Amino acid sequence: MRAMVFDGLHPTLRLDTDRPMPHPGPGQVLIRVHACGVCRTDLHVIDRELPGPKPDLILGHEIVGSVVATGPGTTLRCQTRVGVPWLGRTCGTCRFCTQGHENLCSQARFTGYHLDGGYAEYTVADERFCFPLPDTYADAEAAPLLCAGLIGYRALRLAGDAPTIGLYGFGAAAHIAAQVARHRGQRVFAFTRPGDDDGQAFARRHGAVWAGGSDQMPPEKLDAALVFAPVGALVPAALAATEKGGTVVCAGIHMSDIPAFPYRLLWEERSIRSVANLTRRDGEEFLALAPKIPIRCSTERFPLDEANDALRRLREGRVQGAAVLLP
Repeated sequence: MRAMVFDGLHPTLRLDTDRPMPHPGPGQVLIRVHACGVCRTDLHVIDRELPGPKPDLILGHEIVGSVVATGPGTTLRCQTRVGVPWLGRTCGTCRFCTQGHENLCSQARFTGYHLDGGYAEYTVADERFCFPLPDTYADAEAAPLLCAGLIGYRALRLAGDAPTIGLYGFGAAAHIAAQVARHRGQRVFAFTRPGDDDGQAFARRHGAVWAGGSDQMPPEKLDAALVFAPVGALVPAALAATEKGGTVVCAGIHMSDIPAFPYRLLWEERSIRSVANLTRRDGEEFLALAPKIPIRCSTERFPLDEANDALRRLREGRVQGAAVLLP
């Protein structure tokens, strides 16, 4: 089969046209990949900001595909369309797993990082961590829901019932989170790279009542801010823009160091918290909600062998919405 492979050393993925076909083991299903989203986390793996990826790794954790074979002990039927997210396996027995916080499991394994992902024609996955997908979404449009959508949804939950929400970094996750926030009656303020007029116009098209550069203050104080861009310096900026008692949620899996900032930015009961991964409950809730809003994903689509181009455009901030590979 064809796959784009990361060798752990070079920042460019290698096209392997003769990768051995994976075989499903107990509890696993073999999936023919129809679409796979390209996520900033993939760049963090390539840049070795996330340590210890699987050798000769196939990236990709926003997978949409159809089951074509099953291993022993599975219940999914062939031809079932499923989505495969970042969380690929947990121990199921630690205190985090048993208390509803499987996203914090120390033995968790992640798709496209510890486990081969969807930058390929086929992949295998644990059926317990596969989601049924709403029929209303085509394959390419469904793919970003599986990480960008889920992380945005979880970040909004942690922000609480904030009437005004600031979104720092208006990419794949933020353009979905903005639609969820509007559905909840929240007003969205978008922050892009300074001078990114196209990005700000994109944010306004997706419901932002105001859009400006991340070096600007919004026209009014925010009740909460979600920081999607992996830039630690945005945390003090978000605190400065946040009202008393507000919350800043850091929504990325990796971020550059947060610089020192004066205590007055945190004072008055502001708080900072992070989002770590996702749970299957997040997926079930969000994927049930998405077609009711309905969420509409803006995508730029690339053939599998143009994965390096998609990653480069994402790194340069030249993707509006989400990049999606079509094997």
